Amino acid sequence: MIFNPPLQKGTLIKRYKRFLADIQLDSGEHIVAHCPNPGSMKTCAEPGWTAWVSPANNPKRKLKWTLEIIESPDARILVNTARPNAIVAEGIALGKIPELSGYAELKREVRYGENSRIDILLLHPDKKPCYVEVKNVSLLLKTGLAAFPDSVTKRGTKHLKELAGIREKEMRSVMLFLVSRTDANRMTTAESIDPVYASTLRWAQEQGVELLAYKTDLTSQEVGISQSIPVLL
Repeated sequence: MIFNPPLQKGTLIKRYKRFLADIQLDSGEHIVAHCPNPGSMKTCAEPGWTAWVSPANNPKRKLKWTLEIIESPDARILVNTARPNAIVAEGIALGKIPELSGYAELKREVRYGENSRIDILLLHPDKKPCYVEVKNVSLLLKTGLAAFPDSVTKRGTKHLKELAGIREKEMRSVMLFLVSRTDANRMTTAESIDPVYASTLRWAQEQGVELLAYKTDLTSQEVGISQSIPVLL
């Protein structure tokens, strides 16, 4: 996925009220950017780190910039949680996720469960439907080890239960973690932050929900699927 229009570089001053970020662009201009990330953004939003923002395409939008990437001294981190579904869909189409290859049709945001929408639904006349839930992973627990979630997620726990319900109907269900930081080579659950989610993920795996984790190739110009990494429970 190429960032179009190109991202602009700046320095993060602070992130506040969850969805706002003060940034000084390299041009010297101070801006307030939309921060499309409902999580805590722990380990990926320190003042003084490099921030990459995209200009809004909608001239009527109140905030003219969107925070896309934070760059620490050691890593680039995709913090725009509106991006992962499209990144994964593109990765499937390009054959970058072998476990999800061989389907004839890909649909997004299809209703299922209790007032939910599955991120990706894969269909083929000769195969059982495959339901894929995508989560963006940005938290770093320790060197090389990313973790999800970075804050309590009742919605995420609900999604796991609904994926298990899909398995009960003898269809395929997949929980795919997109590890969106370049300094991680494995991932786990942040049990100290949300023990309910951690225990539900283990239970869901026992019910037959497949767990996948993929890293991203991430630059200020583009982002795409890189390679599979282990999920440690």
